[in-house]
Amino acid sequence: MQALFSGKGQARLDDVVQPGILCAFDFDGTLAPITSHPEGARLPRDVLERLLHLSSLTPIAVLTGRSLSDIRARLGFDPPYVVGNHGVEGMADAADLARHEACCRAWRAQIDAALGKQQQLQANNQTGMQAGIQAGIHLEDKRYSLSLHYRAAPDHAAAAARLQGLIARLEPAPRVVAGKCVFNLLPPDSFDKGGALLQLLRRSGAAGAIYVGDDVTDEDVFRMRSDEVLSVRVEYAAGSAAEFYIPEHADIARLLDELIRRLARMQAGKAAQLAGPERA
Repeated sequence: MQALFSGKGQARLDDVVQPGILCAFDFDGTLAPITSHPEGARLPRDVLERLLHLSSLTPIAVLTGRSLSDIRARLGFDPPYVVGNHGVEGMADAADLARHEACCRAWRAQIDAALGKQQQLQANNQTGMQAGIQAGIHLEDKRYSLSLHYRAAPDHAAAAARLQGLIARLEPAPRVVAGKCVFNLLPPDSFDKGGALLQLLRRSGAAGAIYVGDDVTDEDVFRMRSDEVLSVRVEYAAGSAAEFYIPEHADIARLLDELIRRLARMQAGKAAQLAGPERA
């Protein structure tokens, strides 16, 4: 993994960033900073302004672990492609979604029984952090996936060990995507972010894409290692399969500026070419 703002990174941007490129982003920790209260996450104003400019030049996609109803309320704009639940919502058909929902309901019942405490569901069962199932542990029910958060647990290692033991007993066995103090539980045959990005490339007709993420949940994309997909991780991480990295979340604004500058220059060049014969 190399620095994106190095000579090699700039050369790779020059190679991949072409008119019509699909610019795809994770949300938490990528477009929006990580917060101890995920329900309060929002796009910073400077990032939103850059995304609006970028969206006038090329198609944008947001791939997130949040549900679609949750993420759409946080973006502040309406990109053409939004995929929720780690690649499930926005990709699966109605029959698959119904099956995934039934699977998550079964896990929810098993988790509630194992922890000995039923949860008080909010009126909208698709979004929102639920009441604590144990000190510092919270279950987030996103209808087509579940997330077990333990950031607030006094002992992260003990909380993680207990949750891993619980997850190992769930039936059917979930696909587990570990994140920053969270275990995401997905139906075993559901889309992941890598599969979702490939589908978006086909749907959009884009010849290539840039994908920016910050967590283990984004490694499905990073592992694709395609000449047509430039993968960028927010913050360096040993062992990540991402091709390049930017040092910290604050650098997302610089990356967006790099994309805007290149695409705007290409658009202006094309406009000049079209205007040339008229001038003659």
